[in-house]
Amino acid sequence: MQQPALVAVAHGSRDPRALHTALALLERVRELRPRLDVRLGHIELNRPLLGDTLRELRGEAVLVPLLLGRGYHVKRDLPAAAAAPHLRTAVAAPLGPHPLLVEALYERLAEAGWTPGTAVVLAAAGSRDPESAADTRHTAALLAERLGGVPVVPAYASAAAPTVPEAVRALAARGHHRPAVASYFTGPGRFAAQAAAAAPAVAAAPLGDHPALARLLLHRYDRACALPLGAARSAERPELLSA
Repeated sequence: MQQPALVAVAHGSRDPRALHTALALLERVRELRPRLDVRLGHIELNRPLLGDTLRELRGEAVLVPLLLGRGYHVKRDLPAAAAAPHLRTAVAAPLGPHPLLVEALYERLAEAGWTPGTAVVLAAAGSRDPESAADTRHTAALLAERLGGVPVVPAYASAAAPTVPEAVRALAARGHHRPAVASYFTGPGRFAAQAAAAAPAVAAAPLGDHPALARLLLHRYDRACALPLGAARSAERPELLSA
């Protein structure tokens, strides 16, 4: 029996590097699961748009958001898009929070030159949805544990407080004068660039095509496949288990 297609859903960005990054990530997914039909769809700004990708499919599909927490796109846009009359669908949980994301954040910080004991600002996109902020705070707590107990303060590029500069100042007031900035973004773009520019010292690269993200995409897909598929059927809340 043919497996449902995996449709990775990216937000979209005017930064041309974002599309290349998403395509590179999906190549890693295909390497891990060669027989799986893996597609890409964007909510806005980039082609292929999600609606166009879904129109090309028949049978069954699982939409896996390349988004890091609960928010409007996960709760509203994706279920609406998944209600395609010619498909049986499921919407997987967002990528975060999850220990695989924490591992990717840790390795990106290490690549950028983070040293043990240095505090960290976890820079995220931000959302007005309180559950999205709760997911980011949970990731910050997991990252602090992974980094040996150093302070990790979540900060946001839009729609929520504190901003990255505000978080940097708050850490300086506590004696952490050169915190690193961890980029809690799946790819490059305006928000990631703004966060990096606000770093007083080390600024990590976005998560990008890190191998842990490819594993996490498949983990979310597999969990959604374990549920009965049907129009706009949503997967359960993200589980905090290793893949």
